[in-house]
Amino acid sequence: MIREKSFQEVLQRFKDIKFNETFDIIVAIANGGIIPAAIINQRLNTGVELLKISLRDPHQIPKYDSPKLVAPIDFDFKDKAILLVEDRIKTGATINYALELLNEAKHIKTFAVNGKADYSLYDEECFRFPWII
Repeated sequence: MIREKSFQEVLQRFKDIKFNETFDIIVAIANGGIIPAAIINQRLNTGVELLKISLRDPHQIPKYDSPKLVAPIDFDFKDKAILLVEDRIKTGATINYALELLNEAKHIKTFAVNGKADYSLYDEECFRFPWII
């Protein structure tokens, strides 16, 4: 059975996390990183861009052997400080692919709601995010 966390519990973690640097842009890995990036944007008041990468379907079953860029990158990231946002990091394949795609940035820090990242709210077994319908 998949555990769930309340929206209030997760939102409190978003409120408590400390960012040790400033960022020029927040880049959300779509689709999972969109809601976390929007919440972070409320605190940091930094523009949000989408990096459209696909690996898994909505049931977390892999669609491809490796992550795929499904739409062109249509924002300027060269020489920018980026906070790269993902909902969960399991294997690291998607976040590592995103880091490769954005390699001309000044520097990139990663954020995950759940998983190992520079900034993360949790690093535990999978749980259902409260914003998933």
